[in-house]
Amino acid sequence: MKFVDEATIRVLAGNGGHGCLSFRREKYVERGGPDGGDGGHGGSVYLVADKSLNTLADFRVARKFKAQGGQGGSGRNKTGRSGDDLDVMIPCGTTVNDVDTGELICDLTEPGQRQKVAEAGKGGLGNPRFKSSVNRAPRKTTKGTQGEARHLLLELKVLADVGLLGMPNAGKSTLITAMSQAKPRIADYPFTTLHPNLGVVRVGRLQSFVMADIPGLIEGASTGAGLGIRFLKHLQRTRLLLHLVDIAPLDPKADPAHEVQALAQELANFSAELAEIPRWLVINKTDLLSDDDLAVAREMLLQELDWEGPVFAVSAVTGAGTEALGQAVIQALELVNEEEFAIEDFDPVT
Repeated sequence: MKFVDEATIRVLAGNGGHGCLSFRREKYVERGGPDGGDGGHGGSVYLVADKSLNTLADFRVARKFKAQGGQGGSGRNKTGRSGDDLDVMIPCGTTVNDVDTGELICDLTEPGQRQKVAEAGKGGLGNPRFKSSVNRAPRKTTKGTQGEARHLLLELKVLADVGLLGMPNAGKSTLITAMSQAKPRIADYPFTTLHPNLGVVRVGRLQSFVMADIPGLIEGASTGAGLGIRFLKHLQRTRLLLHLVDIAPLDPKADPAHEVQALAQELANFSAELAEIPRWLVINKTDLLSDDDLAVAREMLLQELDWEGPVFAVSAVTGAGTEALGQAVIQALELVNEEEFAIEDFDPVT
């Protein structure tokens, strides 16, 4: 299924019912007085986070959601029935913005979170509400108010512990396939991944973490080049970035160090918070070089980058080094969960 990460919908709360103008009419009862009931309130519209949903694809078809309106009042002081609230289920990890004002309404990340996005209309008043000592037979009522209507922009950001970052054909899809049960599209040409893929990486029998394969980025991604900023935002929720670099590119003019620096700059251009997420360097496609050539290429890369963080060497095709990488990631995430220290303070043995 194609990953749809944005959708625009219109939500309309129910209108309130009108108040009733009525007087009691009963045999042998004089001056029965007013007995018009109030109108019922309309229903409000709520957005509810549902863990069973993982895309916004359903909103490509259903774009308008309207809650039930309240019924009008009636004689004998009968209040109209209030309309039912409407719950609209959305995936966990969805941010909701008002299209007209740009206001961030909510960010639903936990299953069961519920947010009112359209306020219901109030029911009108029946004529008994206006009875007084000087007006024993009021003929005044009020109409129910209209429910709130809003245009909402839904943006789904994948919820993952670890995000894969790299140029096209760096081997991200192959790596997530080697480490999890995810089955992304893999080919020997750029931009084979057109939407984010999630995979659960199991380390041992009881430990696991979620990894996100983000489509390849190029220079200028923060301004819309290539696949643009549409997928950069999916990295914002991750706690750790694995920056994949092809140590043996087919293009002899390619410069792995320049590619790493260029993408790091794109992260900073897009978001200062994104640039601050801990980033580990993962040297991929080590199976294409001999041990001696790999050692020389690795040393040159690290010197040119002046890299001080963790470094891993893997082959996504053969699986070499992926187990050690998974072990280091789960150890770092567990330490953070226990609030011992931040990931950037973690020093794995590489």
